[in-house]
Amino acid sequence: ASLHNCMSGHGPDQASYDKAVATELKPHRIENTLAFMFETRWVIRPTARAMETPQMQLDYDDVWRGFAKGRVD
Repeated sequence: ASLHNCMSGHGPDQASYDKAVATELKPHRIENTLAFMFETRWVIRPTARAMETPQMQLDYDDVWRGFAKGRVD
């Protein structure tokens, strides 16, 4: 599960995106996976305990690094 503030980056990682756009457009069954994503318009203020938990994914933002390549400003 993941929890997101409004307007914060979230969604598929680069590898999932690349696979999806290269795949033939037809129904695909995805098995043995389940995800819950919660987004709120309110600002999330995590507790000190939440910020110190060993379960926190410290490299979460890294999954979007490849999206900037080839970008035209």
